[in-house]
Amino acid sequence: MPLNVVGQAVGLFAVTNVDDLLVLALFFARGAGLPGATRAVVTGQYLGFAAILVVAVAAAFGVTFLPAGFIPYLGLLPIALGIRAAVQAWRHRGDDAEPARPGGPRTLEVAAVTLANGGDNIGVYVPVFATTGPAGTTVYAVVFLVLVAAWLAAGHHLATRPAVARTLARWGHIVLPAVLIALGLLILIDGA
Repeated sequence: MPLNVVGQAVGLFAVTNVDDLLVLALFFARGAGLPGATRAVVTGQYLGFAAILVVAVAAAFGVTFLPAGFIPYLGLLPIALGIRAAVQAWRHRGDDAEPARPGGPRTLEVAAVTLANGGDNIGVYVPVFATTGPAGTTVYAVVFLVLVAAWLAAGHHLATRPAVARTLARWGHIVLPAVLIALGLLILIDGA
């Protein structure tokens, strides 16, 4: 049974987190060359995903933190972050030099986007965890946490490919706000 559960966990993680690859690549590109930026993205991704797991596991075993109708409002987090990034890009639109980015992406910013983006994952994980019981849920959680590292590596790899890196360096200040705002709107609309 554990090997079967591992395979199911890998598949479930992949289909519920494929959209994170683009967001992670954008965060990595935004922090390229800045001290502590990679650490902030990695830590933020793990914090956000750990929060998703805690909520999903708790809900699967009968504990609720938020009313079910609240989850779509997590979409307001990436919208706010996207608007903030757009305002910063607008303020620096005429600068010849790249706008100042103290430290690149912040840990809590990445965690907030990860949590908001994973709000729909909670709805998928809860019934799976409830039916697999504590042992199966533990296997899922461990596999998911290992795969977060794989996703981080893939996002970093994507952001550092020369063609992608050039494109993100040139257009990332526009793409990141657009992706965050679109992501937030999708979360709000899907949850309605």
